[in-house]
Amino acid sequence: MTSPKNVSANKRQDTIKLRGSKSDAKGYEMRDFLQRSGISFEWEEQIGTLTVEISAGKTLDDPNVTDLARALGLVIEPSCAEYDVSIYGAGPAGLSAAVYAASEGLSTVLIEKHAVGGQAGTTSNIENYLGFPEGLAGVELASRAREQALKFGVEILMMREGVKAEFQDNRIHAELANGKIMVARSNICATGVEWHRLGLEREQHFLGSGLYYGAGVSEAPLCKGEHVYVVGGGNSAGQAVMHLADHADQVTMVVRGPGLAASMSRYLQERIEKTSNVSVIYNAEITALDGDDRLSRIELTRDGEKTSWWNTGRLFVAIGGVPHTEWAKDTDIIRDKAGYIVTGPDLLKNGKPPDCWKLNRPPHFLESSVPGSFAAGDVRHRSIKRVATAVGEGAMAVAFVHRYLSETYG
Repeated sequence: MTSPKNVSANKRQDTIKLRGSKSDAKGYEMRDFLQRSGISFEWEEQIGTLTVEISAGKTLDDPNVTDLARALGLVIEPSCAEYDVSIYGAGPAGLSAAVYAASEGLSTVLIEKHAVGGQAGTTSNIENYLGFPEGLAGVELASRAREQALKFGVEILMMREGVKAEFQDNRIHAELANGKIMVARSNICATGVEWHRLGLEREQHFLGSGLYYGAGVSEAPLCKGEHVYVVGGGNSAGQAVMHLADHADQVTMVVRGPGLAASMSRYLQERIEKTSNVSVIYNAEITALDGDDRLSRIELTRDGEKTSWWNTGRLFVAIGGVPHTEWAKDTDIIRDKAGYIVTGPDLLKNGKPPDCWKLNRPPHFLESSVPGSFAAGDVRHRSIKRVATAVGEGAMAVAFVHRYLSETYG
C-alpha cells in the first residue's frame, strides 16, 4: 500500500518501506504517523518483526514512532532559553498561531506530542473549508501549514508533550515529558481533544489491531474486500464512512440516536444515503469486542436490549473528543466541568474576573484565567468545532499575545 501523494514533511525523495503484520499495533502506529506527517510510504505484509527501510542501506528493526521520527530528522532540540510565545499542539489552531506569531517577528516554538495536524490531520477530505470547492485532505493542509511555519522560523518540537506547567515571573515554565523545561513569556494552548473511548473491556488490546480512533486514513487502502464498521453520528464519522466506502466492500455506520440530522452536515447525510455500499444502524451501540490477537467481531445492542454479534476485522471509532488539559490541573487555569479551558468574557461573573485574576484589566478574548496564557481551537470552552474557526482563533490569539507582551514588557 502506498499513502496518498502529499508534500513530504521533510521533502524526502525516497519512499519509506514498512514491513510487518497487519495484526501488529506498532505497524499501525507507524502507518498513521507517516500518513499524518505527509510522508510517502509502502506497506508490505511480513511475518515476524516490524522493519522500516528508510533508504538503501538504512533499516530500523522493531522501532517505535520516536525512533522513526528521529531517523527522519523530525526531532530537534530547542535553540533558545526563552521564547516570546510557546504554542502547545500542532493542529489547525496551533499551526495558524505559529505562522502568524513568527511572521510578525515573535520568537516562536511549537510543541507537538505526535504528528502535525491534530484531528484535522486524520480527516480524509475537508469539504467546507473556504477556497477549496473540491475539498482538501487534512494531511495536505497540515503539511502546507508546517512548511509555512518553518519558512518563518518556527521551531517545531515533535514527539514532545507538556506534562506540568508553572506560571511565575510573568512566564510559563512548562515541564516536558522528557524532563526538560520550556520557558516563554506567553503561551497559547491549542492541544485540542483526544478521541472518546468506547469504555469497553479489551479496547486497548485491540487498538491498532482492528480498532482505530478517527477516520483511519492510513488503513483505508488495506480494507479492500472487507466489511468495516464506523461508530459515531457526527461529521468526523460521516467523513470516515465516505472515505472507507471508496476502499471497503461494505461500510456499516452505527449511530446511537434515531438519525443523523442532529449532528451531521446535510451534504454528508445526503452522500451517505446515496452510497450503495453504505448502511446505517440507528439506536444502536457497540457493547463488546471479541477476537484473539486481532478484532474479529463486535457486539451491537439495539434499543437498549436487542443484542447480536457481527463479524468484522475493523472498527473505526469517531464519537467526539475529550480536551487534552490535564497539564493545567495544578495551575490557576480555570476549566469547565468537561475540562475545556474557559477564556475571556466567559470567565466573568457579574462582570468580575475570578479571584485568581490579579490584573486591573479584564482577561482578553481567548485569554485564560492566567495572564498571558491563551487558548485556541477545540480545547477552548464553547469553541466551534470546525477547522476554519480553529485557524481563525489561532491567528486571533496572536493578536492578543502582542497586546499582552506590549502591556507587560513594553
